[in-house]
Amino acid sequence: MNNPNKFNHTIGWDVGGAHLKAALLDTNGALLQVLQVPCALWRGLPELDAAIDKILNHFEVKTALHAITMTGELVDIFANREAGVNAISALMDAKLNGLKLFYSGARTLADFSCFLTLSEVSQSWQSIASANWLASACFSARQLQTLKNSNHALLVDIGSTTTDFVSLINGQPSCLGFTDAARMQSEELVYTGVIRTPLMALAQQISFNLGATSVAAEFFATSADVYRLTGDLLVADDMAETADGKDKSIFSSARRIARMVGYDVEDADMITWNRLAEAFKQKQIERLTKVTMVHLDRIAKTSNVPEICIIGAGVGRFLVKQIAENMHLNYLDVSDLFNCNIANPQHSQASVCLPAYAIACLIYQHEIAS
Repeated sequence: MNNPNKFNHTIGWDVGGAHLKAALLDTNGALLQVLQVPCALWRGLPELDAAIDKILNHFEVKTALHAITMTGELVDIFANREAGVNAISALMDAKLNGLKLFYSGARTLADFSCFLTLSEVSQSWQSIASANWLASACFSARQLQTLKNSNHALLVDIGSTTTDFVSLINGQPSCLGFTDAARMQSEELVYTGVIRTPLMALAQQISFNLGATSVAAEFFATSADVYRLTGDLLVADDMAETADGKDKSIFSSARRIARMVGYDVEDADMITWNRLAEAFKQKQIERLTKVTMVHLDRIAKTSNVPEICIIGAGVGRFLVKQIAENMHLNYLDVSDLFNCNIANPQHSQASVCLPAYAIACLIYQHEIAS
């Protein structure tokens, strides 16, 4: 392998179905920038092409060591995941200048840090598909050992659409499944997030006006509407389109939420709609708490340690912190696992875009060691 010092920069790429995320490191492996841009990949590969250009223009980097992971192969423009992996990989390879390597962590279970060239992708597409969570887990497990002298934790990464639960046992990821199908069965992958999740997926009934009411099975509102009203969602992270294509104001968010229970926003005051948003938030917390308890119990039985830390990552890590507090467990923000001898304003965004930052660090370390 080539030494990364021959490149001035290392870039980690996380190609999603709704966003493209990238993290830029300097020649010493220090974080320079993290950028997330909308990328509606379900509309076609030109969306990814344009998103890559936007990030490269922002970074102003001509050539680099590139590490690439993805979940975008799942979008329905592709006939299947194999076709998606091959198409995304080919486009990334064509667009980027420098050494380009694709993350295939589960291909070698010894250290979860295998990287492949484009010529090797088609034969190993299964271990490349939707592997970004494993890059995050591998990085977090190593950092937990190095910086916190701890071998056991539960990593919970809540994104815009999904939540990843990864048990970290004996200093490495301990997974029941590696494919999306297997991880959904074991609830290591749960399709609930804080931006794009339709509210009808959070509850069939919800507390409202001192009682309970059914929730409309319609795509009227999303979880982003909830977290705009609760004040948890930062404007910088609020990139997805709204359910009705209208603006993202508090009033418009309340209008969409009101429709979920058969009302117009004008039928009640904003206090009422804020309470309804809090009720939806609690439904999501209840769902995630149940899954958290299952994984914590597994770690406790496997590792026989008295206290387990919960690591929060992703745009929805504010929910992870709340769950940990509710359960009276130690909470660790994933940014506390970054090498931060000096304050770096990019660390907060790296916490949101953890797979991109993790993959950049993993490839940098991998190349240095080889």
